[in-house]
Amino acid sequence: MKIFVIGSSITSSYWNGAATYYRGIYRALSRLGHEITFAEPDAYGRQQHRDQHDASYVRSIVYQSPSDLPRILQAGSEADLVVKHSGVGVDDELLEREVLLLGSRRTKIAFWDVDAPATLARVQSNFIDPFRPLIPRYDFIFTYGGGPRVVEHYTKLGARNCHPIYNAHDADSHFPVAPDDRFHCDLAFVGNRLPDREARVEHFFLRAAELAPDLRFLLGGEGWGAKPLPSNVHWIGHVHTHEHNAVNCSARMVLNINRDSMADVGFSPPTRVFEAAGAGACLITDAWHGIADFFAPDEEILIATSAEEVVTLLRQVDSTRAAQIGQNMRKRALRDHTYTLRAIQVDAILNGTRIESTAA
Repeated sequence: MKIFVIGSSITSSYWNGAATYYRGIYRALSRLGHEITFAEPDAYGRQQHRDQHDASYVRSIVYQSPSDLPRILQAGSEADLVVKHSGVGVDDELLEREVLLLGSRRTKIAFWDVDAPATLARVQSNFIDPFRPLIPRYDFIFTYGGGPRVVEHYTKLGARNCHPIYNAHDADSHFPVAPDDRFHCDLAFVGNRLPDREARVEHFFLRAAELAPDLRFLLGGEGWGAKPLPSNVHWIGHVHTHEHNAVNCSARMVLNINRDSMADVGFSPPTRVFEAAGAGACLITDAWHGIADFFAPDEEILIATSAEEVVTLLRQVDSTRAAQIGQNMRKRALRDHTYTLRAIQVDAILNGTRIESTAA
């Protein structure tokens, strides 16, 4: 099948948390025999911050918007499936409308939502949101996560179907490596400073650092430079995807903090969870619905509901137990949560075959 994709970026993770997801899904679909073209706008400095990433499994197109959009849409019309991802970041409303005009007996159109809680909150709070009436017109709705609540909400909005395709472990990209002294710490967190996550970072990470001044904390991601940080927090700025393994393998523990909307809806393990799993890192996550469907609490993942609980785990879980938890998580990810399994799920949906979700 020829699949034409429009998304934020597959070449760069700069201010683009979906990059790892795109790479895992489309590399795996390519291995199943699909021919993938991925079109992304030249925007937000991403082409100046490209990752060390082999994207040979897709035909990559970087376009200028809006001048190149007619050419991009024409190219999509020749595909069997056109995928419009949410959050392209440039001309999203136009693309959501125009890709539907490419539909035909041959060409099916999919909307693949990489931030379903935010999309649904927007359309449910605004009855004249331009995307709302378009939802029933898509042949497929795929979502990055969200579980039963997201499926129910999309169905109520008239979607013909809704298929959560969860994040997963990309064995080609995330695996154990030797520790790097640059990233040595007791607890590492990597995430950009975003309005709907900052308060949770303050609560779970920065407050934990204040409560444990004798421990070393590592903060990665853009936007934190102007924020006052505890003296035992070392900010390292943007972390390229090829360095994520080193961070995860150099920290005694790694912290995952979901954005507000993801935590509220649940069933939305972010890419960072599976990156840590691939590296065999001991992960502490903030609490959210559906965790146990992916990893066993206390055996494969640690859960905290406050900064105090984060510090308790840091003090009570020694390096030996932390290493064992990390290995247990890695084994579970390799067994149940690979992008190969996710791609098989997508392939079955596209071919009209019923298959059970690989989340549980």
